[in-house]
Amino acid sequence: MDTADQIVSVGTFRVLKLPLGFIRVLEWLFAIFAFATCGGYSGQLRVSVDCVNKTDSNLSIAVNFAYPFRLYQTYFDVPVCDGKTRERLFLIGDYSSSAEFFVTVAVFAFLYSLLATVVYIFFQNKYRENNRGPLIDFIVTVIFSFMWLVSSSAWAKGLSDVKVATDPDEVLLLISACKVQANKCKSVHGPIWSGLNTSVVFGFLNFVLWAGNIWFVFKETGWHKSSQRYPPDSSEKRHSGFTQQPYNQGSCEQGNFNQSGGFGTQGDLGQQVTYGQVYDYATHGSTSLANQM
Repeated sequence: MDTADQIVSVGTFRVLKLPLGFIRVLEWLFAIFAFATCGGYSGQLRVSVDCVNKTDSNLSIAVNFAYPFRLYQTYFDVPVCDGKTRERLFLIGDYSSSAEFFVTVAVFAFLYSLLATVVYIFFQNKYRENNRGPLIDFIVTVIFSFMWLVSSSAWAKGLSDVKVATDPDEVLLLISACKVQANKCKSVHGPIWSGLNTSVVFGFLNFVLWAGNIWFVFKETGWHKSSQRYPPDSSEKRHSGFTQQPYNQGSCEQGNFNQSGGFGTQGDLGQQVTYGQVYDYATHGSTSLANQM
C-alpha cells in the first residue's frame, strides 16, 4: 500500500480530467474492444445433406472458421451419396490481410495510448520539455487517425466478403452430392456476425476519437502557443492608436494657443513660451535696438 500511495502521490492524475488525457483513456479502451472482437472471433455454420440412401446422409455438417479468416485452409467432410465414401472440401477465399491489418493497428494503438497516458501522468515536465513531446505526440496521433480510417474501411470490405464466402447457401454449391436432384441439401444455420460487426463499429469509433484528439494535442505544441503569443493585428492596433487622438479646433500648422495664454510650438520637446514673454521681448527688444541706433 505504501508503494501504491507513493506512485499516486508522484503522478499528476488531474490530466485525466482534461480532454487530452480523458480521450487517451477512451482510445486505450476502444482499441482493446476492437482487436478483441476481431482477433478472438470463431464462427460456425451447419448444412445438411439428405441422400436417397439414408445411411449415407449427414444432417449436421459443421464448418468451423476463425480469425485470421484464411478460409482456403478450412475444410469439412461431406457424403458423396454413392456409398460410404466421403469427400473433403475447402472454403474459398483468403481475407487474412485486412483482418490482420486491422488487429495490428488496434494493438499498436492500444500500446501507444497506454504509453501516452503514463507519460501524461508521471512525466509531464519531460513531455513539455523543448516541445519535443507534444510535437511527436501530434504526429503520431495524425498517423494513427489515418491508419484507423484505412484499416476500418479495409476490414469492413473484408468482412462483407467473409459473409458471402461462409453463407450456407454458397457452401452447398461446393458439395457435389447437392447437384443431384434426388438428394436434398439445406442449410441448418449460419454464422453469428454480431462480434465482427461490433469490431467494425469500434474501428470507426477509434478513428473518430483519434481524429478529434488531434486538436487537443495540437494545442500542446509550440505552433499553437506561438500563434497565441503574437497577435496578428498589431499593425492595425498601431494605426488605430494614431487615429484615435482628438482633433483640437484651435490648432494650426505651427502651434496652438491654449486657454491659459500659453503658446506651444511643435518641434519643442515639451517647452512652452508664454504670451507675456513674447510681448516683453518684442517691446523691450525694439526699444533697446532704437537706443543703440
